[in-house]
Amino acid sequence: MSLKDRLTENIKTAMKAKDKIRLETIRSIKKAVMEKEISLRPEGQDTLTEAQELDILAQQAKQRRDSIEQYSNAGRDDLADREAQELVIIEEYLPQQLSEEELSQLIDEIITKVGAKLPKNMGKVMGMAMKQLKGKADGKQVQAMVKAKLGNG
Repeated sequence: MSLKDRLTENIKTAMKAKDKIRLETIRSIKKAVMEKEISLRPEGQDTLTEAQELDILAQQAKQRRDSIEQYSNAGRDDLADREAQELVIIEEYLPQQLSEEELSQLIDEIITKVGAKLPKNMGKVMGMAMKQLKGKADGKQVQAMVKAKLGNG
């Protein structure tokens, strides 16, 4: 089942359950998917690839994480809580996130493959890491881990 079909089914389920937050969140994801599809039509592409769908979901999750951080810093816990609830719903559509140990191990492998030893090699490592870990780990978490590993090298 395509992401769009899943979203449509889940919208119906959320409407029946009268789950307002879930309904609004899924609708916002579907809207982003449809906007991306429409923007690609002039290029001759009617449907999104799995990678493009993953990009949209990752972008939606990142927006929620950023909002949670900003609202928390501003003392708006009510808004931060709502964004956190939306993030949980979005993550249901993303691939399983890597654990801290799995992420650390993969970053070590990438650092070895790239031959990075100094903090100035961070760009090479991040480029490969973000391609390989797309949708499986938060970019800020990856960046912090790469920085810690190269900073101590």
